[in-house]
Amino acid sequence: MNAAGAFSLDQLMELAGLACAQALAKVYNKEKYPRVLVCCGPGNQGGDGLVAARHLGMFGYRPTIYMPKPGSKDHYKRLQTQCDNMKIPTLPPCNNIDPLRTALQSSDVILDAIFGFSFKPPIRAPFDVALPLLADSGLPIVSVDIPSGWDVEKGNTAGVGLIPDLLISLTAPKEGVRGYTGRHFLGGRFVPRTLEEKFELNLPAYPGFDQIVELPRPESSQNL
Repeated sequence: MNAAGAFSLDQLMELAGLACAQALAKVYNKEKYPRVLVCCGPGNQGGDGLVAARHLGMFGYRPTIYMPKPGSKDHYKRLQTQCDNMKIPTLPPCNNIDPLRTALQSSDVILDAIFGFSFKPPIRAPFDVALPLLADSGLPIVSVDIPSGWDVEKGNTAGVGLIPDLLISLTAPKEGVRGYTGRHFLGGRFVPRTLEEKFELNLPAYPGFDQIVELPRPESSQNL
């Protein structure tokens, strides 16, 4: 997308994060689920989460960011500053899991933007403890692109990944989520027609001006 599509990384993150925020807002309304715990890893997946947190704040939600290992790249730092300017609280970076445990007690829904398609086990600290804590919280989980702990091709074969209630695939669904049976949205309305045709992506039409489109469950579709 950067080379052939001529998009900058900032553009792609902005559109992806907006789609994630819109999907969460569509399924979990702010009257019932106002407090969103946005869990961010140090890579581009975490950047998408920071963008989503900012938009959720704009939408009237009350996000809190869990980011124990902030990304070091300039674009990541800019996204973090944008959230700071929105007065979105961020838990202090550390390996201590207690602040996360406390934050979960005052949250209504989790946005999982920890690991992306480049994830390879094993899960390292503090995420090795954080993921089970998120899974056992009883809160609904919304995952960005790939549920954290899943392999992009093989899925949750290691059995260490989160099982989200809602998944927002970006650009196109990945092979590893073929068997996912929860609610599933496609986001990232930025794929040029030239690339869609070249790779025969067969993407569904987005309704109106929405940045997301809901996908059918696997058992009711021959295309997933």
